[in-house]
Amino acid sequence: MDNLRYWLGFNLVRGIGPVRLRALLESFGDVQAAWEAPEADLCLVGLDQRSLKNLVLARRQVDLEQLQLKIEAAGITALTWDDPAYPMLLRQIPDAPPVLYVKGNLTVADEWAVGLVGTRKPTPYGREVARLLASELVSNGVTVVSGLARGVDGIAHQAALDAGGRTLAVLGSGLDQIYPREHSALAERIAAQGALLSDYPLGTRPEAMNFPPRNRIISGLSLGVVVVEAALSSGALITADFAADHGREVFAVPGSILGTSSAGCNRLLRDGAHVVTEVGDILETLRLDQLASKQQVREVLPANPTEARVLAQLSAEPCYVDDLARSVGLPMEAVTSTLVMLELKGMVRQVGMLQYVVARESEEPYSAE
Repeated sequence: MDNLRYWLGFNLVRGIGPVRLRALLESFGDVQAAWEAPEADLCLVGLDQRSLKNLVLARRQVDLEQLQLKIEAAGITALTWDDPAYPMLLRQIPDAPPVLYVKGNLTVADEWAVGLVGTRKPTPYGREVARLLASELVSNGVTVVSGLARGVDGIAHQAALDAGGRTLAVLGSGLDQIYPREHSALAERIAAQGALLSDYPLGTRPEAMNFPPRNRIISGLSLGVVVVEAALSSGALITADFAADHGREVFAVPGSILGTSSAGCNRLLRDGAHVVTEVGDILETLRLDQLASKQQVREVLPANPTEARVLAQLSAEPCYVDDLARSVGLPMEAVTSTLVMLELKGMVRQVGMLQYVVARESEEPYSAE
């Protein structure tokens, strides 16, 4: 991508996150024009003085070409909002990172992913549950997403790998700053059998303030988030909060009411999270119990003109069925039956009452011809 270097440059500027960058893109048309815009024009679009100063300094000091070459030399891929390979699920959240650094490979299979998080100090019960759920999820074709932290996260990644499945780890640091250090070998296995991801530039150290924001990416990549074991102060609850805000399903494993190790999970259950007593609770709620069938049907059944018309009107933004029927000019019954077939193929997902989104962007555009 010719303008990738400008995305990388903006990702280095403190004070310019998703909201401000969207405003700049809307004002200047594209990322290169925004990067090269005169200071006076940047002030006119509402960029505050601190962010403007940081941007001007970055433009003066950063060699964008060398920055891009450094990332490529590290074996890292940088995906941006403009990249069709950017994860569709993540693209749907309001605070999706403008740049996502990836070491390893993202595949179509990662459309069916579940976040599995929990305390850094699990009990033997929590360790066994995390291991069991992760291994059974990947055995059912589901990708496990977590944060590479000590405790439940590390156990989930390890179990997914040992079961021969895919797992994604979202870091709170640059991809060249593995934390904790004792998970370096685990990180290498994840990169080989899944992917390491971060929205932080290379060289970013694992500071405490980086971890809460990265939890939005764990949620964003997942159809639902499972909290295995967590105290009331656990960071895993932040991930659950993000999931609720993103419209994703929240699950919790019940624990003893006599101790603190499951107090956070028990509170989530009290507040309406789905209870998990076996992996089937997750698969059924997320309609992943028919995953193998969806994958087979997607490969076997071709799209007909009606499916193509419906699919062409859907995007990452939720669309109500009645609005869809009006836009394609078809009877409601025809649209709903088509949506059922597209969902069976795994091409669309229902994200709310009578609301649908595309499950992923097709590699080739569908044609109604």
